[in-house]
Amino acid sequence: MARSRESLAALVSLLVALAASQPLGAADAAKQATLTGSLGGAATSPAEHSPVGGAGYRFEIANGEARVPVAVVSGTPYQMGWQLGRVMRDEIRRLVPAAVAGFKRELHVDDETLDQAWATTAGYTDGRLQQQLAGLAEGSGLSVRLLQHIHCLPLLMPYSCSSIAAWGSATEDGHLYQTRNLDWSLEAGAHEFPVLVVYLPTEGHAHVTPSFAGFVGAHCGMNAAGVVLSEIGDAPAREMPYNIHAPHFTAWFRTLLYDADSLTAALDRFNQLPHTKRYHFVFGDGRREQRAVKIRAAAPAADDPAQIDTWTDADATDELAPETLSCVVYHDEGRGAFPTLKSQCGQLNGERLIALANQIPIKGGNVMNAVFDATAMRLWVSYAHADHEAYQRPYVYLDLAKLDADQDGRPDWPASP
Repeated sequence: MARSRESLAALVSLLVALAASQPLGAADAAKQATLTGSLGGAATSPAEHSPVGGAGYRFEIANGEARVPVAVVSGTPYQMGWQLGRVMRDEIRRLVPAAVAGFKRELHVDDETLDQAWATTAGYTDGRLQQQLAGLAEGSGLSVRLLQHIHCLPLLMPYSCSSIAAWGSATEDGHLYQTRNLDWSLEAGAHEFPVLVVYLPTEGHAHVTPSFAGFVGAHCGMNAAGVVLSEIGDAPAREMPYNIHAPHFTAWFRTLLYDADSLTAALDRFNQLPHTKRYHFVFGDGRREQRAVKIRAAAPAADDPAQIDTWTDADATDELAPETLSCVVYHDEGRGAFPTLKSQCGQLNGERLIALANQIPIKGGNVMNAVFDATAMRLWVSYAHADHEAYQRPYVYLDLAKLDADQDGRPDWPASP
């Protein structure tokens, strides 16, 4: 089923109108602030205390006219869901009902079809995510059913992205940097309701996910152990319907961010999973193992085992060989990353990888770009807004090592494990 841009034109107009007005500024003028994190923004909001314990906070990071909320939540999955629902309540209530209605029209599905899709995938989905959805519903005032629907919609849709990881001798400081371009549906309007969610769970690793209001899955993310995850969709619309007898990657990304303390641990867990459709993934580890891999996964049918290929750096068997490098893995779907990677190898850093992420998006669908420093626990993120795509917008910066949302003088983000 081919995606019709016109089918969601009315939806995106509505969502842009609902979003707060954000006039654009020049990226060059904000360059130094982006790289150093010397950003303006609102002070932390008063704590939202869950009725069953824990507190959530919200503040804003900015770079010129680009402004992105940061939600910091802690405790059990239910508590974190409730806190997220409270601090992002207005945006969630504006985005989720409109987005679900628009996608139902585009995909020609009804509530009962979405109920069945969720019931099937939920049997394979981490219970912590389902508990967080219950809390999110309570905190936001939306129904659990509606939130389940928006979380199963990615199972039914095609999209395409890119990712690069560089470390060791390929970077100027030896840190592991990893990019993630989200090239998806601008018509959905989710980028008008961005949020960086920082999870501080009672059990499991702290982690951060660049996300959208009302969504608790992770299309990319990084945890305090230095594990960083990115995804590239490979399954075109002609291969629909996809296998729903599996957790969607946005659900099991959260599982890995909770649990994986190294690249090896992430790969071990990954290799036990059933898969929904064809993907590429880039998994990195900026602390313990200081390396990354690229993965190709295919799920031809519900009853067949996934077909998995895993490539390391400078791998002669990599599908992109001989265009490979030491201490670099990447998948850009042929959009020309290699010449830049080769010419800048040994000098790669946050600034250069921001520029490279801006060089290789799918124009017309570049919803969000992120660059993670999985060694120093930093990230830079750009979201599309109005008629400007993510590659045309300034990046906001978050230094997790300095995060103090509750303003008690102590870092919220745990020190290196």
